[in-house]
Amino acid sequence: MSNHVAVITDSTACIPDQLASQWGIRVVQVQLQVGDRLDDEHRFNRPELIAAMRAGEEVSTSPPEVGAFFWAYQDALSSGASAVVSIHISGRMSATARAAQEAAQQTPVPVHVVDSQTTGMSLGFAALSAARAAAAGAQLRRVLDAATYRSQTSTELLYVDTLDYLRRGGRIGGAAAWVGTALSLKPLLTVREGEVRPVSRVPGRRRAQAKLVDLAVDRAGTRPVDVAVVRFGDDEQVLDLADQLRKRVRDVRDLVVAEASTVIGAHVGPGALGITVSPAG
Repeated sequence: MSNHVAVITDSTACIPDQLASQWGIRVVQVQLQVGDRLDDEHRFNRPELIAAMRAGEEVSTSPPEVGAFFWAYQDALSSGASAVVSIHISGRMSATARAAQEAAQQTPVPVHVVDSQTTGMSLGFAALSAARAAAAGAQLRRVLDAATYRSQTSTELLYVDTLDYLRRGGRIGGAAAWVGTALSLKPLLTVREGEVRPVSRVPGRRRAQAKLVDLAVDRAGTRPVDVAVVRFGDDEQVLDLADQLRKRVRDVRDLVVAEASTVIGAHVGPGALGITVSPAG
């Protein structure tokens, strides 16, 4: 255990609990505020949050407290870790990595904080890749390389019903120019250089989601990839999209279907769907 490297991420990584537990990934909760209530995001009821958002109730997010990271690092230390790789949501979207860095300075083992420059399952696959390397006994440098390779090469593709939630939360990035366009035109977005960027506008929900799949298939190409389909809300299309991707992507290693974290959901809005394409490292 003297060379054990612990892997820690935050809840915007959208890693299903079973996978996080399987690979020993500690997940620090980003905070969500709905009205007067501020709490760790996993303590919020998803349907109630969606109802509050649709009713126009004020919803906002904030990074974890420094203390949450400190105790996660202490827990890793008490479990025998000699170093920690702590990989987090883009610093352009959240101050989460900054809070992690503050906690790292108070921790007696080396903690390497990585700003992934992304979020969602692009961050999730980066943490999973790092954790698998650590479980195989890899040295710190190899674990860091696994995390950074995945975060830099993964592609986030996102369908949203409306840009209003991204605009309200201040996470709209380069898609701001599309605000106010026809409601029938559905935005397709990506995350590039740490912020949301526009990809395309497609008339109608079904055509937009079909285009989302086309973009993912094109991005995957012929190389081996991991793929994730993530939803926020009760969207029956998610399993159909996953099935299409399984059939059309040439070489799928793992295909994960997951719920978006409620913090991400608070920014993208009900009905959002995301596809992550991540080259297998």
